[in-house]
Amino acid sequence: MSHGPNRSQFDEGRLMQVLVAPVVSEKATMVGEKSNAVTFRVLQDATKYEIKAAVELMFKVEVKGVSVVNIKGKSKRFGKSMGRRDNIRKAYVMLKPGQELNLGGEAA
Repeated sequence: MSHGPNRSQFDEGRLMQVLVAPVVSEKATMVGEKSNAVTFRVLQDATKYEIKAAVELMFKVEVKGVSVVNIKGKSKRFGKSMGRRDNIRKAYVMLKPGQELNLGGEAA
């Protein structure tokens, strides 16, 4: 029995927009190998339940859990003026044992 709302309670159009992009970095790869997790950039207002439903809908895999991290944008100089990078929200999506996700679009 799962906690939280069911996937059918979410708008499918909204779920298609929740996942912005996969994170491809050294840290994301290490986490993925260690705990069978995939890292995504997600919308700022996305909930864990929406992220779980979106991954299950788009990649046809079973999700064990979702951890979310908010990263504040750094202040940077652009020439003479000060600017600021955007805030980022990352989701670490843990897959159930035996599940695999290739970012080509289909589950293995």
